[in-house]
Amino acid sequence: MDAFILVVEDDVEVNQLICNQLQKQGYKTETAYDGEKAIELFQKNKFDLIILDIMIPIIDGFGVMTKVREQSNIPILILSAKNDEVDKIVGLKLGADDYLTKPFSIKELLARIEAMLRRSIIYNHDPSNEKTILTYQNLKMDIETFQVWIDQKEISLTGKEFEILRFFLMHPLHVFTKSQIFEHVWGEDYMSDDNTMMVHIRRLRKKIEPDPNHPTYIHTIWGIGYKLGDAGDR
Repeated sequence: MDAFILVVEDDVEVNQLICNQLQKQGYKTETAYDGEKAIELFQKNKFDLIILDIMIPIIDGFGVMTKVREQSNIPILILSAKNDEVDKIVGLKLGADDYLTKPFSIKELLARIEAMLRRSIIYNHDPSNEKTILTYQNLKMDIETFQVWIDQKEISLTGKEFEILRFFLMHPLHVFTKSQIFEHVWGEDYMSDDNTMMVHIRRLRKKIEPDPNHPTYIHTIWGIGYKLGDAGDR
């Protein structure tokens, strides 16, 4: 797959190892060893994905991700030596699409990258798909241009948020279990990772719901999962 990936990792050996493995798979890579350089490269290039270590000098990974998310919905995979659930949740809240804790296997890293890039294809135009506009109540999504509007006001979503919402819009009023949503969006078997699911749903609700505490679009079906539907359908 011909993709351009930015690898942000201050450990030179780990950075080079990742880049070498990515290049063997046919990916083009660019390297940054600190957050300031990462932001500079991001602003000068059009990357398809960012691999981002949290503990990097000058500007940490969280700071880099915040800056990137101000301008782009590019897929971001966080790397960290910390196996801290708080860091994972903070990363997801800031807009990370996936999270991998060190030490990790190269095979797992490559599999996650491939899955993230594969899922991003849905944001590109498919001439065979005539229905590019999905609507529900005051919400409209254009799957060709990767745009979403609420009451004609455009909102910005990350890749994961967009795919979750698209999944619901394609199946209005259908109740989905957490495992069904997770396996569709993440492309992996569900391992009872409620935090990942809840963080993304909560983040999506904050962007599309008039009152996230009393959702009108994405409803929780207690003991089962979620569905897209108005209050009268609960």
